[in-house]
Amino acid sequence: MNETRPGEDIVPDSEHRGLVARLPQRLRDLAQLARFDRPIGWWLLFWPCVWGVWLTGAGWRWELLAWLLTGSIAMRGAGCVYNDIVDAKLDRQVARTASRPVASGRVSRKLAWAWLLTLCGVGLLVLLQLRPLAQAVALASIALVAAYPFMKRITWWPQAWLGMVFTWGLLVGWTQLRADNWDALAAMYAGAALWVIGYDTIYAMQDREDDALVGIRSSALRLGGHVRGGVAGFYCGAVALWGLAFWLYRADWLALLALLPAACHLGWQVATLDGGDPGNPLDRFRSNRWAGALVAAACFVVGNA
Repeated sequence: MNETRPGEDIVPDSEHRGLVARLPQRLRDLAQLARFDRPIGWWLLFWPCVWGVWLTGAGWRWELLAWLLTGSIAMRGAGCVYNDIVDAKLDRQVARTASRPVASGRVSRKLAWAWLLTLCGVGLLVLLQLRPLAQAVALASIALVAAYPFMKRITWWPQAWLGMVFTWGLLVGWTQLRADNWDALAAMYAGAALWVIGYDTIYAMQDREDDALVGIRSSALRLGGHVRGGVAGFYCGAVALWGLAFWLYRADWLALLALLPAACHLGWQVATLDGGDPGNPLDRFRSNRWAGALVAAACFVVGNA
């Protein structure tokens, strides 16, 4: 049997080839399975948590944010493991995902399930740090998370489902600290969902040819040649809803200016998006870690000014 040389099994969009490639094979496979080599995922899961905490006006709350960061890393990893178990057959047919640990056979389904339960155990530890209302809100996301891998089989808009799932931390962070201003929270959540649809449509641009061949549906395929216009629409809707959330929270025109840096960044993504350059969509997708940070800064300003 041929041995895999370090780095050969690293997927194309890994952000930490050197670090992951140096791990022993089994640990490397588990790290890849939980996407520890691609931290952009947990950043995108974590930032809405920060929005929810900082917009409440409760201050920095570093300890709470540390727990939410831990939960974001663990549960994003658990979600990826579950997704790879469900999608193993499809992943084998897509060039970018064929080398994933379960799809390639390097990790058995039994080990993958054990790793999934381990990561969920970390998530449970984080859950126990929350008050009952926030615990209930967090647990309510389980059904959405479990259904997500199947959405690409039944709808052209799996990104819309991901928008509900990946922004759930906003609700958790908010309900941990307060239980009012539901209108502002709803607007913030709806805007966050549109943001996710926008950036995940950009991400899906990488797989359009393979997805079309194997029957995977995505917003990038549905939009066809209008991807840039579609992403622009989603981002505009996100900024508008965030502005509405800020206004409902604090009716002050100056508060809306806090969103200007984030709006400019999202505009830059749209203006420079180039589907003809293989690396461009991935770079624009990854830049949303900074978009999330800019929205977090805006939430802190509006909530704590």
